[in-house]
Amino acid sequence: MRLLLTSAGLVNDSIVKAFNELVDLPKNQIHIAFIPTAANVEEGDKGWLIDDLNNLKKQAYGCIDIVDISAMSQAVWKPRLESANVLFFGGGNTAHLMYCLKESGLDKLLPELLKTRVYAGISAGSCVTGKTINNPAQNLFGEKYEVDIRDGLGLVDFQFVPHLNSSTFNKIRKELLAEEAKKMTETIYAADDNTAISVVDDKIEIISEGECLVFNKQ
Repeated sequence: MRLLLTSAGLVNDSIVKAFNELVDLPKNQIHIAFIPTAANVEEGDKGWLIDDLNNLKKQAYGCIDIVDISAMSQAVWKPRLESANVLFFGGGNTAHLMYCLKESGLDKLLPELLKTRVYAGISAGSCVTGKTINNPAQNLFGEKYEVDIRDGLGLVDFQFVPHLNSSTFNKIRKELLAEEAKKMTETIYAADDNTAISVVDDKIEIISEGECLVFNKQ
């Protein structure tokens, strides 16, 4: 399984290089299915989502399809995901994304799809890959959602925490994360917006032009 977990997408040369190496295809053959579903319940300006898509577009990949799994039936979105070689999950509300993954049935299909495709995530799209999304570190974001969602996809055995030191999320700081990490057993990677975590089977690599903190290292 190949994953690239980011806070803010393809924002620098190091992350772009890591992404391209994971996909391992000529740029014009890279077909991305971008899933924006996590952003649907976020209010206000969506400039950040537009920036995420622009960062993909300026790489001149062969195709960027936008596939909202909450807006169409499985009969429509499944063939479009199957035609892609990258499933790119955007940011937004982590609980909403996980709810839609379960409701749509995509959570059950992902293990098979990811045998031959790369999983890439931005913020919420990265957070859902762990075993849980309701845990002391993740809860520092203070997200609100009408349905209690606790389990993640379980694609990785660590917790990814995005937006370290971001001005938007003032609780994602070393001191607070260190306190919450004491209540958890799994390894936590807290990544700033210039950092990604590359996962190839059991090999984990930090890709960074910024800062990444690691807690509970196994």
